[in-house]
Amino acid sequence: MKIIDTAIADVKIIEPRVFGDERGFFFESFTQNKFEAAIGRAVSFVQDNHSRSVKGVLRGLHYQLPPHAQAKLVRCTLGEVFDVAVDIRRSSSTFGHWVGVHLSAENKRQLWIPEGFAHGFVTLSDTAEFLYKTTDYYAPQSDACIMWDDADIGIEWPIEDSPQLSPKDQQGKPLKEASLFV
Repeated sequence: MKIIDTAIADVKIIEPRVFGDERGFFFESFTQNKFEAAIGRAVSFVQDNHSRSVKGVLRGLHYQLPPHAQAKLVRCTLGEVFDVAVDIRRSSSTFGHWVGVHLSAENKRQLWIPEGFAHGFVTLSDTAEFLYKTTDYYAPQSDACIMWDDADIGIEWPIEDSPQLSPKDQQGKPLKEASLFV
């Protein structure tokens, strides 16, 4: 696997080594020891999630607060999404900065998003299936959401029209009013 650094040091793009021929392809989507060596720490995943979205659906910017903070390893297995991680650690030199990456079934890339980051994605293809591994269980009492279009963050979403949002995502808070990490 190839590890690609992003503008935020803790967020990593993981590009698998793909073996393909006329029959199709094969790749290791996750290998614990290689993954831990790549990110420099031990990680234990406890939950896998799978979503399907139609074009123009935007999910996020979601995160969970301690004691149920989640790190995520995400990938798109059908279609294409633009995936975003926002640093919400107040003590970080990159607080409020974001990283955006195109993830698709074609490029097979994954994105590592540590604890202390809000996460979201918008579907660019007609449909997309999105998988993510998390380091803690979903805990509704710790769940939070930041506005997808917060001007203080300034995410450059690659969309022309207003996205489709869930009622929860329509209620996202601005970064300056959100409960955040220290």
